[in-house]
Amino acid sequence: MIQGHRDGHGFVVRDDGETDLYLPPNEMRAVLHKDRVRARIVRHDRKGRPEGRVTEILERPPQPIIGRLLHESGVWLVAPEDKRYGQDVLVPKGAIGTAKPGQVVVVELTEPPSLYGQPVGRVKEVLGEIDDPGMEIEIAVRKYGVPHDFSEACIAMSRSLPDKVRPADRKHRVDLTDVPLVTIDGEDARDFDDAVYCEPAKVGRGKGWRLLVAIADVSHYVETGNAIDVDAYERATSVYFPRRVIPMLPEKLSNGLCSLNPEVERLCMVCDMLITSTGEIQAYQFYPAVMWSHARFTYTEVAAILANTRGPEAQRRKDRVQDLLNLSDVYRALLLARNARGAIDFETTETQIVCDENGRIEKIVPRTRNDAHRLIEEAMLAANVCSADFIQQGKHPGLFRVHEGPTPEKKDILRAYLKAMGVGLSVSDDPMPAEFQKISAAVRERPDAQQIQTMLLRSMQQAIYTPINSGHFGLAYDAYTHFTSPIRRYPDLLVHRVIKAILAKGHYQLPTLPTPGEAHEKLARRLAARVAAPGQKPKKAVVPPTREVQAWEAAGLHCSANERRADEASRDVEAWLKCKYMREHLGEEYSGVVSAATSFGIFVTLDQLYVEGLVHITELGGEYFKFDEARQELRGERTGIRYAIGSRVRVQVSRVDLDGRRIDFRLVREGEELELRAMRDKGVVPAGEGKAAAKRESRKAGRSGSAAGASIHALKTAVKKASGNKGKGTRKSRR
Repeated sequence: MIQGHRDGHGFVVRDDGETDLYLPPNEMRAVLHKDRVRARIVRHDRKGRPEGRVTEILERPPQPIIGRLLHESGVWLVAPEDKRYGQDVLVPKGAIGTAKPGQVVVVELTEPPSLYGQPVGRVKEVLGEIDDPGMEIEIAVRKYGVPHDFSEACIAMSRSLPDKVRPADRKHRVDLTDVPLVTIDGEDARDFDDAVYCEPAKVGRGKGWRLLVAIADVSHYVETGNAIDVDAYERATSVYFPRRVIPMLPEKLSNGLCSLNPEVERLCMVCDMLITSTGEIQAYQFYPAVMWSHARFTYTEVAAILANTRGPEAQRRKDRVQDLLNLSDVYRALLLARNARGAIDFETTETQIVCDENGRIEKIVPRTRNDAHRLIEEAMLAANVCSADFIQQGKHPGLFRVHEGPTPEKKDILRAYLKAMGVGLSVSDDPMPAEFQKISAAVRERPDAQQIQTMLLRSMQQAIYTPINSGHFGLAYDAYTHFTSPIRRYPDLLVHRVIKAILAKGHYQLPTLPTPGEAHEKLARRLAARVAAPGQKPKKAVVPPTREVQAWEAAGLHCSANERRADEASRDVEAWLKCKYMREHLGEEYSGVVSAATSFGIFVTLDQLYVEGLVHITELGGEYFKFDEARQELRGERTGIRYAIGSRVRVQVSRVDLDGRRIDFRLVREGEELELRAMRDKGVVPAGEGKAAAKRESRKAGRSGSAAGASIHALKTAVKKASGNKGKGTRKSRR
């Protein structure tokens, strides 16, 4: 598949997983981002990387292009918002519809690009003006192909659903309406898919707890293959943006029938567990039930009650205080078990964008995690583990949440990094999660602890959904799945259906989809790649999966891919908002921390704003910087100054590119101090002299130093000149 790049070149992402082929700009003229092609290798560069040439276009998927309609020199064209589409789309005058110049439109291609001609299209939809509130979301959902309109059949079916639990729905269910289950969520939560209750219990010969986790029974209303199910599968997940959610299910379900709202009857699936004083799950059972939520708590409220059981929050909820204390006790026990099995528990900072009524950022604040968050998290983990075990014990295919350990390549990079940083610990050939946790604990007091933790995290693989269980590395579970959020995740809905099938001593069959879709195509290519090439013997016998397992694999691929799609769309919107926000702060200075070091510069995250931007290598000073891959840092050859993850710097906001979702910084003050300190360490500048001496040495190096230093200085000057002319040239120069 073709993957375009905003600079005009592109890559062929190979089906066999081998190294991508580089395509120069001239090869990208006749193809588009996401085209499927056949290509051949024509040469290798100095580093041995292959360069390709497209020989055939196999498939051109129907993909609308979003961009701004422009009218230049009598010609109508659409400049794609996604710069991976390297060419503007020509639009005949009769095909612009009601669109006006400058508006954001969706264009449908009518003629593909060629070596000697641009693509041609027609305006399919007018989204509005670029500064309209919420425009960034309208662009993102179309840019990433996020389904955002329910089908008419889905809407009609949701309207036919009841408004409340009917007497017939209660049949064959356990009545838990007298059990004081409660929900604990954030202040801004609109749907409540989980409720909890805990009480002391005798477990074996010792003391323990009975923990109930009740999850909204979405599968009762969303039957396999019906109109709501088809739409839910296509979405696979809810997508969360600042101020807007695109739900997986219609609102009547997500905020109504399947939301465990307080003081109303709701259908649920329950994981009923007995937990020992050391946090071991001694026994569990699943059953369908009907419940009545006795309270809707917020995390902040629960944390306040647990911190002071005589405070005003506790007085308002005195009937539930003991239940919350029981939940806190079982959480402490589960935490003991978590530590005993060596699960990885890194503290990371998540942020929340707070917007005004017009959708503009008011502030960006860190999300604080308290014991109430962790309490619910551990309860949900326990229910998910029981779900995975129940499916395995029932010998029924299903989707597991699999997180594998580091690849051999990532292990080698991590080992080299830990050795270079002087960490006295490393990872084994077959590492366990406890090894990562041990390293994190050992470096906790070091000034570069954040840097080391970041590298530990980056060495791990992404979690996926698959019917082939190989455990969850990060959580240190032999088997793990997702059971607790069927309102917003399709894999959880599938797990509920499988559990119900096992309880009924039946078998759940995945629906046969009318159109296989991209996930099935990827699966077919993956299966084909497992077959040895002609004349070669396979390294080991490969047992072909059954058709049922293939169907589950395709479902897992689909859900995993759409999870990534949702994350990318959310990040794109956040990046847009942050760029718009930072345009109002051009020229201002902030303190920050280096969050990544690359061969072309350093990324810095600002302390107060939690916004990340790039300090290009040409802005680091008039010398040659070399990227040290082992240490993940840039080091100046003349001064020895180093920029690594965790380094503190002070920067100025120098440029914001809204289309490219890019913020550029330049170093100020701290950069000079670091350079001076490094030059003193190397003896270039005497210990008693200050910045003036350092600048003299820098000027000497600029006049008579290395050619690399001079070239960097020249490039820096050229970049500044180009930035100064931004927006003043022709359309061609702006591209």
